[in-house]
Amino acid sequence: MPEPILKILDIFFFVFHTFIILFNVLGWIIPRWHLANLIVLSLTAFSWFILGIWYGWGYCIFTDWHWQVREMLGYDDMSSSYIHFLILKIIHVDISVSVVDTGTVLIFISAFVISTYLNIKKWRQK
Repeated sequence: MPEPILKILDIFFFVFHTFIILFNVLGWIIPRWHLANLIVLSLTAFSWFILGIWYGWGYCIFTDWHWQVREMLGYDDMSSSYIHFLILKIIHVDISVSVVDTGTVLIFISAFVISTYLNIKKWRQK
Protein backbone atom coordinates (compact mmCIF):
# COMPACT_ATOMS: atom_id res chain seq x y z
CA MET A 1 0.00 0.00 0.00
CA PRO A 2 1.41 3.45 -0.88
CA GLU A 3 2.81 5.46 2.02
CA PRO A 4 0.45 8.47 1.59
CA ILE A 5 -2.56 6.17 1.93
CA LEU A 6 -1.03 4.55 5.03
CA LYS A 7 -0.48 7.99 6.59
CA ILE A 8 -4.11 8.92 5.89
CA LEU A 9 -5.23 5.62 7.45
CA ASP A 10 -3.01 6.30 10.48
CA ILE A 11 -4.71 9.67 11.02
CA PHE A 12 -8.13 8.15 10.35
CA PHE A 13 -7.62 5.52 13.04
CA PHE A 14 -6.39 8.12 15.56
CA VAL A 15 -9.53 10.20 14.99
CA PHE A 16 -12.07 7.38 14.54
CA HIS A 17 -10.82 5.22 17.40
CA THR A 18 -10.59 8.19 19.76
CA PHE A 19 -14.17 9.15 18.82
CA ILE A 20 -15.38 5.59 19.56
CA ILE A 21 -13.61 5.64 22.94
CA LEU A 22 -15.12 9.02 23.85
CA PHE A 23 -18.55 7.89 22.65
CA ASN A 24 -18.28 4.76 24.82
CA VAL A 25 -17.40 6.83 27.87
CA LEU A 26 -19.69 9.84 27.34
CA GLY A 27 -22.39 8.83 24.85
CA TRP A 28 -24.90 8.05 27.59
CA ILE A 29 -25.05 11.76 28.54
CA ILE A 30 -27.21 12.74 25.54
CA PRO A 31 -30.64 11.07 25.81
CA ARG A 32 -31.18 10.49 22.08
CA TRP A 33 -27.83 8.66 21.93
CA HIS A 34 -28.67 6.18 24.71
CA LEU A 35 -29.46 3.20 22.50
CA ALA A 36 -26.53 3.83 20.13
CA ASN A 37 -24.21 4.16 23.12
CA LEU A 38 -25.38 0.85 24.59
CA ILE A 39 -24.93 -0.85 21.20
CA VAL A 40 -21.37 0.47 20.77
CA LEU A 41 -20.51 -0.43 24.38
CA SER A 42 -21.90 -3.93 23.78
CA LEU A 43 -19.86 -4.32 20.59
CA THR A 44 -16.77 -3.20 22.48
CA ALA A 45 -17.49 -5.73 25.24
CA PHE A 46 -17.98 -8.43 22.59
CA SER A 47 -14.62 -7.58 21.05
CA TRP A 48 -12.77 -7.46 24.38
CA PHE A 49 -14.33 -10.48 26.05
CA ILE A 50 -15.55 -12.80 23.28
CA LEU A 51 -13.06 -12.19 20.47
CA GLY A 52 -10.53 -11.80 23.27
CA ILE A 53 -10.89 -15.51 23.98
CA TRP A 54 -9.08 -16.20 20.68
CA TYR A 55 -7.03 -13.04 20.16
CA GLY A 56 -6.14 -12.03 23.71
CA TRP A 57 -7.88 -10.16 26.51
CA GLY A 58 -9.06 -6.72 25.44
CA TYR A 59 -8.74 -7.46 21.73
CA CYS A 60 -9.99 -4.65 19.49
CA ILE A 61 -10.21 -4.96 15.71
CA PHE A 62 -9.61 -1.21 15.31
CA THR A 63 -6.43 -1.38 17.39
CA ASP A 64 -5.32 -4.40 15.39
CA TRP A 65 -5.86 -2.59 12.07
CA HIS A 66 -4.21 0.60 13.34
CA TRP A 67 -1.17 -1.36 14.53
CA GLN A 68 -0.91 -3.03 11.10
CA VAL A 69 -0.94 0.37 9.40
CA ARG A 70 1.69 1.75 11.80
CA GLU A 71 3.89 -1.31 11.31
CA MET A 72 3.72 -0.82 7.52
CA LEU A 73 4.80 2.79 8.12
CA GLY A 74 7.78 1.50 10.10
CA TYR A 75 6.61 2.71 13.52
CA ASP A 76 7.46 0.56 16.50
CA ASP A 77 5.93 2.72 19.24
CA MET A 78 2.74 0.73 19.81
CA SER A 79 1.69 -0.32 23.30
CA SER A 80 -0.19 -3.37 24.51
CA SER A 81 -2.98 -0.92 25.39
CA TYR A 82 -4.49 1.55 22.91
CA ILE A 83 -5.50 3.91 25.73
CA HIS A 84 -1.91 3.81 27.04
CA PHE A 85 -0.71 4.56 23.51
CA LEU A 86 -3.09 7.57 23.26
CA ILE A 87 -1.95 8.90 26.65
CA LEU A 88 1.67 8.66 25.50
CA LYS A 89 0.94 10.33 22.14
CA ILE A 90 -1.46 13.05 23.29
CA ILE A 91 -0.23 14.15 26.72
CA HIS A 92 3.24 12.55 26.68
CA VAL A 93 2.85 10.92 30.09
CA ASP A 94 4.02 7.36 30.67
CA ILE A 95 1.62 5.81 33.15
CA SER A 96 1.95 2.12 33.94
CA VAL A 97 0.05 -0.03 31.43
CA SER A 98 -1.55 -1.98 34.29
CA VAL A 99 -2.84 1.27 35.86
CA VAL A 100 -4.21 2.41 32.49
CA ASP A 101 -5.83 -0.99 31.86
CA THR A 102 -7.43 -1.01 35.31
CA GLY A 103 -8.73 2.52 34.83
CA THR A 104 -10.00 1.66 31.36
CA VAL A 105 -11.96 -1.35 32.61
CA LEU A 106 -13.42 0.58 35.57
CA ILE A 107 -14.51 3.48 33.37
CA PHE A 108 -15.89 1.06 30.76
CA ILE A 109 -17.90 -0.88 33.34
CA SER A 110 -19.23 2.37 34.81
CA ALA A 111 -20.30 3.65 31.39
CA PHE A 112 -21.88 0.28 30.56
CA VAL A 113 -23.85 0.18 33.82
CA ILE A 114 -25.03 3.79 33.40
CA SER A 115 -25.98 3.23 29.77
CA THR A 116 -27.84 0.01 30.58
CA TYR A 117 -29.71 1.68 33.44
CA LEU A 118 -30.73 4.66 31.28
CA ASN A 119 -31.88 2.43 28.43
CA ILE A 120 -33.94 0.21 30.74
CA LYS A 121 -35.44 3.29 32.38
CA LYS A 122 -36.36 4.70 28.95
CA TRP A 123 -37.89 1.36 27.81
CA ARG A 124 -39.99 1.14 31.00
CA GLN A 125 -41.30 4.67 30.49
CA LYS A 126 -42.63 3.82 27.02
